[in-house]
Amino acid sequence: MRYGFTTGSCAAAAAKAAAYMLLSGNEKKQITIETPKGILFDAVIVDIVRTENVVSCGVVKDGGDDPDITTGAHICAKVGFSDTDGEQPGESGQPHIRIEGGTGVGRVTKPGLDQPVGNAAINHVPREMIEKEVLEVCRLFDYRGGLDVEISVPQGEELAEKTFNPRLGIIDGISILGTSGIVEPMSSQALLDTIRVELRQKYAQGMTIAAVSPGNYGLDFMKRAYGYDLDASVKCSNFIGDTIDMAVDIGFERMLLTGHIGKLVKVAGGIMNTHSREGDCRMEILVATALRNHVPLEQLEEILSCVTTEEAVRILDSCGKKDAVMADLVEKIMFYVNKRSAGKMQIEVILYSNEFGELGKSAGAEKFLQELLR
Repeated sequence: MRYGFTTGSCAAAAAKAAAYMLLSGNEKKQITIETPKGILFDAVIVDIVRTENVVSCGVVKDGGDDPDITTGAHICAKVGFSDTDGEQPGESGQPHIRIEGGTGVGRVTKPGLDQPVGNAAINHVPREMIEKEVLEVCRLFDYRGGLDVEISVPQGEELAEKTFNPRLGIIDGISILGTSGIVEPMSSQALLDTIRVELRQKYAQGMTIAAVSPGNYGLDFMKRAYGYDLDASVKCSNFIGDTIDMAVDIGFERMLLTGHIGKLVKVAGGIMNTHSREGDCRMEILVATALRNHVPLEQLEEILSCVTTEEAVRILDSCGKKDAVMADLVEKIMFYVNKRSAGKMQIEVILYSNEFGELGKSAGAEKFLQELLR
């Protein structure tokens, strides 16, 4: 599959091209940068506007074969001479490069993100890439003054509504991202990075319990039963084990994991990535737990033939074994999540289904939930 290039790479390429045109006086329709991954990016330059003191241009984002909503967006850079009166070059003698965000680039409003509150949402690696490429052009033309670089994305505000940015407290645009400079096709790394950012942000806001859920499945039940909005939880998707690892690493000492039985039943079997391609033993785990609780053979065979866990719970309910099996299941889930945290974090669990609501919860789960609701 074809890899693509991050918004950070596009911003760095546009900034380099704009700086080149500003200092040389010549038009530049293609430019090459080296990504942190070591892969060269040969960028086609578009939207060129030149004046004597300012040049702007753009690069069309190509995410390769990754389903990236920013693919096709124009990542633009405007470079101009800055007022450096009274400033001296740094110790290395390098020019001063100021990097700022313009239209369509988000602004950070909550702590715990890569950039401090008030800054443009241009992460540190893209900032380093932009500075590196612009300085290379300055050296080429022996320019030692200052340059102002403004990154903008004309469609950024509209695109941001389809991202996690509003949830993270990044307003008015998208983030300029990327650690390797390239987009790996169908990579899960972007999602893992988002989970880490959300956890770090919650921690920076003073939260002492990491509230985690695979998704918003069961949103209505949690609101109705507990008055708790699942949207306030960090969405870990299928990455339950990785999320536990990250929460421990960030410094959380407590976690509340809430989820639908369709996901969490796998955790009762020690499966820490619940994507079906990693393993789907839902019915086998349910049957093993049911067998331990003396469910009749006929019902065990029915459960093995079930397509959904909701259907399996219905069978357990019909033979009067639902509560016993679910309590056992929660105990197993607790065993594996606490094993994963290696005793470094106390984890409590709430398990539910759409039809039956709460199926089971660990001893300290409700206390954690009440604390989160304060």
